[in-house]
Amino acid sequence: MLQIPLWNRLMIVVVVLAGLSLAMPNLFYDRVERHNDAVAAIEATGASTEALEADRALWPDFLPSTLVNLGLDLRGGAHLLAEVQVADVYEARMDGLWPDVRDALRDVRDQVGTIRRQDAPAGELHVRISEPAGIAAAVAAVRELATPVVGLTGIAAPTLEVRGETDTVIVTLSEAERQATDDRTMQQSVEIVRRRVDEAGTREPTIQRQGADRILIQVPGIGSAQELKDLIGTTARLTFHPVVRRTTDPEARVDAREILLPSMDEPGAFYVLEQTPVVTGDDLVDSQPAFDQQTGQPAVTFRFNPSGARDFGDYTAANIGAPFAIVLDNEVVSAPVIRSAITGGSGQITGNFTVAESTELAVLLRAGALPAEMVFLEERTIGPELGADSIQAGEIAALVAFAAVLVFMVLSYGLFGVFASVALVLNVGLIFGVLSLIGATLTLPGIAGIVLTIGMAVDANVLVFERIREELKTAKGPARAIELGYSRALSAIVDANLTTFLIAVILFVLGSGPVRGFSVTLGIGIITSVFTAIYVTRLIIVTWFDRARPKTIEV
Repeated sequence: MLQIPLWNRLMIVVVVLAGLSLAMPNLFYDRVERHNDAVAAIEATGASTEALEADRALWPDFLPSTLVNLGLDLRGGAHLLAEVQVADVYEARMDGLWPDVRDALRDVRDQVGTIRRQDAPAGELHVRISEPAGIAAAVAAVRELATPVVGLTGIAAPTLEVRGETDTVIVTLSEAERQATDDRTMQQSVEIVRRRVDEAGTREPTIQRQGADRILIQVPGIGSAQELKDLIGTTARLTFHPVVRRTTDPEARVDAREILLPSMDEPGAFYVLEQTPVVTGDDLVDSQPAFDQQTGQPAVTFRFNPSGARDFGDYTAANIGAPFAIVLDNEVVSAPVIRSAITGGSGQITGNFTVAESTELAVLLRAGALPAEMVFLEERTIGPELGADSIQAGEIAALVAFAAVLVFMVLSYGLFGVFASVALVLNVGLIFGVLSLIGATLTLPGIAGIVLTIGMAVDANVLVFERIREELKTAKGPARAIELGYSRALSAIVDANLTTFLIAVILFVLGSGPVRGFSVTLGIGIITSVFTAIYVTRLIIVTWFDRARPKTIEV
């Protein structure tokens, strides 16, 4: 008999209703988006305004509010192509290596005499010794600092190249270490840019490495390329330096290993600091906006990793009573005096911040500092008008395909074609429900995938209906024909859609950008079309059959 258990019917209805409820917010895209942005702003800042509350009230909180993210070609936004100056990292590596080199040479001071760092080209470290006869011992001592780096060939090479020239030890990174450093720099830059853009509240950015030293950045919804550059280009580099002295002279003379930086809060005040920091923002593991308990002013709290906490604790314990400077982007935020050892690994940055500024600073610090400068080679802004035209063209294509399929099914299969058409409408709703649920990005190729799915969605119904036609010639009654039609067409439906789904998976794994967008919508469409054909259409037919009890049927 043609029967579907009650629990099976309930499951089908629940799945369809859940999918349609998730897709529903996309019918009110602008209202729901403003609601979501207002909720996110209130949660991020902890404060609310009349404008935010008005936007929040545009959509009920108890209803689903997930949306299909629109890609750059549909919504407009900013496009940047940036080149990472990977060579800048070599100089920073050499600067950070100097304390270790100094300590290594001090261990053989009886052979090398006094040591002094010399000016050197970028990416090199030059150290002069007073006893030229000990140059071999100096080179050997510094070479002990090198560690092996394993390349693609599996052959371990040293990270440093050390040579001696008369009375000078010259240290550079080895070629293998330069390549490894370049890869790490690019990976870190891509990840930092991604975290900055994501935490700032934008939707589904495209951030990809291109070539050896370039990054492609596309962010939908950004008003201009300059706005995106301002966000990405902010260094937000936090360092802690020993203070040599304070001055009001902007032209004050400093030694070779010292730097002169202005004060952020005190106009006209400058600080002379040791160039090598005690700890840097690279040692941060967390940063959150907060309020100063004493003044009530916005502040930013931070927490170091175990290594940074140990270095910070050792320095503060050895320099009680001395000032140290908190430097943010080459400006001294504050220069407090160390009252006691700070061993907990956490602290607080205070200044003339607003709530929004402290929140933004916390985001940037949490994302980390860009390891190297980025030069923007290409920038452009895609206006929302072009995106609207693309959406309209996609809608027209989808409607034409939709109407053509509906007409074909009704003319070919009559009432059963109407049932298939209802399932097709539900299928499109389920596609958007799944896209909203997973937070996928819809692009023009994605719309193409949906249009293709609409054309393919009735394939399973065609197989079933044709099989029912065949069974009507031999089966005993219409109920038996419908039951056999579904059961005997199942294997052909699974085989046909499984091969297409495998192609969608391959496109997703091997493709990128628009190809992935096409594969996502195509794969989801295949799953939902099979579900609607096997379960939803069958449920509609069985429900109709139970009520109408026809003696004969025409397919």
